Amino acid sequence: MNGADLLNEHVGVLKSRMGTFYPGSHVVYRGQNLHEDLKDMDWLALYLFGITGRRFDQAQLRLLSAIWSYTSYPDVRLWNNRVAALAGSTRSTGTLGMAAALAVSEASIYGGPPMLRAVEFFTRCRRQLEQGASLDACIREELTKNRNIGGYGRPLVNSDERIQPLLELAAELGLDNGPYLKLALEVEDKLLHGRWRMKMNYAALVAALGSDLGLDERELYLFVFPVFLAGMPPGYIEAGSRPEGTLYPMPCDYILYDGPSRRTWPGSQADHRL
Repeated sequence: MNGADLLNEHVGVLKSRMGTFYPGSHVVYRGQNLHEDLKDMDWLALYLFGITGRRFDQAQLRLLSAIWSYTSYPDVRLWNNRVAALAGSTRSTGTLGMAAALAVSEASIYGGPPMLRAVEFFTRCRRQLEQGASLDACIREELTKNRNIGGYGRPLVNSDERIQPLLELAAELGLDNGPYLKLALEVEDKLLHGRWRMKMNYAALVAALGSDLGLDERELYLFVFPVFLAGMPPGYIEAGSRPEGTLYPMPCDYILYDGPSRRTWPGSQADHRL
């Protein structure tokens, strides 16, 4: 069934397995009463329950919370924080500023997408290893196909200050023995001792730890959505406390223009020049 028949099947009907709001009565959240069955859940646990339908223990929640906390940098030079700060500088609302900053966090070389590429690589690599391939072959195939491996290397520096604290916390919590983390570390070792000299970055570590906790690709993607959020409000607030429009002002002399020279619009009565 498709086209008009498919649409007609759903006219006036909205069925949901996820939740329903009964005004003045109760709210169903994934089959549970939000204000009774789930009333003792903290926000992160509820967020993950909404994504996965599963409950995580306290050790797992602490590790997942740290994944967010350890990359919440309040530095407005960072590409997404800059958007939030510019919103404050131009006196836009906090909601618009945060939403825009989160939207641009979904970059091709930063944020969520590299984590997804790391998950895809780890999944393919584990499957190939189970079929008898070598790790070297998996790495070379990935580099030949994509010229890089998601989660390895870093645009600014070839090290990541978030790795060690998160690994130490995972070890403290007894969550550092999963197969994906083991594979991620083995890949790093191969890359460091080969000619590539690439270290694992935060994307690969988060992908490995999340996969070892049972998050699939879509679930991990939704989990990391607010991963930078806590670093954004400080820049918005600080920029908003300064004179309007003074964040990153750009004098015309700073602009290097190499396009067409000044010219007159044809057919115009006035001398309109660009």
